[in-house]
Amino acid sequence: MKHLELHRSHFDNYKLGGSCCRTIYEMGCVCIFVQESLNYIRLDLEKYCQDKDFEVCAIKIHLDTKIVCIIAIYRAPSGNFDLFLSKLDAVLRNLCTATLKYILCGDINIDYLIDSVRKSQLDALLTTYNLTSTVNFPTRIQKNSATAIDNIFIDTSKLGNYIISPLINGLSDHDAQIITLHSYTSRPPSKNYRLIRDINDHMINDFLNQLSCETWDNVFSTDDVNIMFNSFLDTYLKMLYSSFPLKRVYLNKKK
Repeated sequence: MKHLELHRSHFDNYKLGGSCCRTIYEMGCVCIFVQESLNYIRLDLEKYCQDKDFEVCAIKIHLDTKIVCIIAIYRAPSGNFDLFLSKLDAVLRNLCTATLKYILCGDINIDYLIDSVRKSQLDALLTTYNLTSTVNFPTRIQKNSATAIDNIFIDTSKLGNYIISPLINGLSDHDAQIITLHSYTSRPPSKNYRLIRDINDHMINDFLNQLSCETWDNVFSTDDVNIMFNSFLDTYLKMLYSSFPLKRVYLNKKK
C-alpha cells in the first residue's frame, strides 16, 4: 500500500497516527490509527525501515500526566532475522527512557506457542528492555495449523494488570488482538457532533460507476485466496469511502 492509498483509508472516529509503507515490494504496510480525541506525537523512524526485514512506525500518546509509546512492527517470513533483531534493538535503544511506557506490537512471524531458537533470541533482546509477551493464544488459524505469530509486548512492571483477548474480524487471515490496561484509562471529551456517511442518488451512481470501471487486476494477479480477498476488500473500500465521504453532523443538545 502506498502513502496516498493509506491516507485515503478511513475509520470512523480514528485518524492515521503513524505509518511505514514499502518502497520496493507490494502488499505491505505498517500503520497506527489513533482515536481522534487523543493527543499524540508521531515519531520518525523511517531510517530504520527496510522492506520485509523490518517495517516499523511509532507514536507517543499523552494520557493525562502519562505518556505511552506505541511501536508497531512487521517482519516478513522471508526477511533477514538477524537484521530484524539489530534494527529492533536500535529502535528500542533510541526510544527507551526510564519514565516512558512502551507497547510493542505487530506481526513478527515467530510462533510464540512453541519454543524455538528465534523465539529465544527475540525474548533475550526484549528482556533487556523489560518487555514481555502477552499473547498466549493462536492468532492465525488454518486447516492444519494454529500459530501465534502476532504479539503484543509490554512492561508489566510499569503498565500493571492487563487483559488480552482475540478478535475475529473477518478482514484478514490473522485474528486481531485487544489488550486492556487497567491502570491506563482516558475519558475522551464529549463531542457535540457525530460522523456519518451521507448517501444520495448521485453518490450511488458514482459508486456504481467506479465498480463498473474497475478491472480487479490486483485481485486476480495471485492464486492465494487470502491475498485475493484482501486485495478485493482494499479496492472495494477505497471506492466506497471515495463515493460516500464522512460528513460531520452537529448534535442538538436540547434533544
